[in-house]
Amino acid sequence: MAKKGAKQRDDDTIAVNRRARFDYEVLDTVEAGLALRGTEVKSLRAGKVSLQHAFATIKEGEAWLLQADIPEYQYGNIHNHWPTRERKLLLHRAEIERLAEFSREAGRTLVPLKMYWKDGKAKVLVGLARGKAQHDKRRDLAEKDAKRQVERTLAQRAKGKQ
Repeated sequence: MAKKGAKQRDDDTIAVNRRARFDYEVLDTVEAGLALRGTEVKSLRAGKVSLQHAFATIKEGEAWLLQADIPEYQYGNIHNHWPTRERKLLLHRAEIERLAEFSREAGRTLVPLKMYWKDGKAKVLVGLARGKAQHDKRRDLAEKDAKRQVERTLAQRAKGKQ
């Protein structure tokens, strides 16, 4: 049984980019399909993917996921895939145009937040984000520490009353 308040990972979740919410202020999200090749699906099923350095971009009217590391499948043959190849994001034309418009503004970027399975297909949750300044990150850490301290104090008080 998980601890109270602990975040549980869904069974369908492949990977979460935890660093993205720390480095960026996520303004909106878009769900995109992912065009995969051969052994990439098997690597994803094994849960081997890293979104830490990944980002999305719009090139020539198409959305692409760059620097997402899906390692080669261990039992694959010579037709294995390149781990950090560019992968096409499957979106409607209107969504691509909206993402392109958003990313044109300075300081805004498209960041993959989560990769998961939905109806047997790999999906990526792309966040429309703005980079945080260093002082914003410090403030977030201070708020998180204060909240943790309050919870700890309340737990100790509740324990003392029993």
